[in-house]
Amino acid sequence: MAAKKGKQFDPVETLHAIEEKFEMFQILNEEGVIVNEDANPNLSDEELVDLMSRMVFTRILDQRSTSLNRQGRLGFYAPTAGQEASQIASHFALEKEDFVLPGYRDVPQMLFHGLPLSTAFLWSRGHFQGGTIPENVNVFPPQIIIGAQYIQAAGIALGFQKRGTKAVAMTYTGDGGTSQGDFYEGINFAGAYRSPAIFIVQNNQYAISTPRELQTAAKTLAQKGIAAGIPSVLVDGMDPLAVYAVTRDARERALNGEGPTLIETMCYRYGPHTMAGDDPTRYRTSETDSEWEKRDALIRFRKYLEGKGLWNEEKENEVIERAKEEIKEAIKEADAAPKQKVSDFINIMHKGELPYNLQEQLAIYTEKESK
Repeated sequence: MAAKKGKQFDPVETLHAIEEKFEMFQILNEEGVIVNEDANPNLSDEELVDLMSRMVFTRILDQRSTSLNRQGRLGFYAPTAGQEASQIASHFALEKEDFVLPGYRDVPQMLFHGLPLSTAFLWSRGHFQGGTIPENVNVFPPQIIIGAQYIQAAGIALGFQKRGTKAVAMTYTGDGGTSQGDFYEGINFAGAYRSPAIFIVQNNQYAISTPRELQTAAKTLAQKGIAAGIPSVLVDGMDPLAVYAVTRDARERALNGEGPTLIETMCYRYGPHTMAGDDPTRYRTSETDSEWEKRDALIRFRKYLEGKGLWNEEKENEVIERAKEEIKEAIKEADAAPKQKVSDFINIMHKGELPYNLQEQLAIYTEKESK
């Protein structure tokens, strides 16, 4: 009697089946029209205006920071234009007790979590006071090491879990960050312990000059979370309502003990990777830029709010002028910070009795600085 033939296994078919599950979630289309009413988070009129105001502020902050950098008044700066919905709408779903672990492009989220803008400017300049976080402001300084914040977020989330604290840790990286080992270690650790973490991947299409498709064979970055056994979602990162909705859902599930979530926000950065010499015209076309500008989060959200009678040119100009004034005052405060001295670095880094070699160096620099 012939042996019964077993079912053939096709790993390629399995891969494709997983990839096809990741359709981009959207609520508000490019024309500012709700296309997914059932998923609408139903924010109040006041909340909608607040969210738009924050996004406009962030766009103006980006423009002014770029200008200040070119004037030599800021140091390191990574432009944010094009990522306002991804950054601000995701943060809008958080509460003060939650912890934010930013990458170097995520200064806006820190500001709306309570960090003074003058402190952010000092961080950009490399001033030691820029790393001083006020009490009860639950943020870490922006992480320069790509992906390291993912491991830190997993640790803070586990700490919340162990203490029974009703809060989440949320962190950000770019598409290039998903190619780092720290990314996998962070999501795997949080997944294994079902810790209250939210991992956001801001897929702005390029890791400096390397396009996403050259970094990984994965069709989406969201699907990488499946390997760690955590819920994952691909969302239109230029749609503030969709970004807010998926982040709010992730937070609620985390607080209910259901573990972490990975969110890929599909977005775009209009400017260079950083102001430190990157030239995006060498690896992007003007046609690509134009296509993404049509999807701009501020344009579509403005249309939506205008249709509801909640927004107009006058209101937007008020936000713009207020932003410019706040930025002006913050840069003045940063300018007034004491000049850094080598002796400060030695005293800050070493508490208690100094080893003899540093005692000698401290004496030398203290004498030089007194002249």
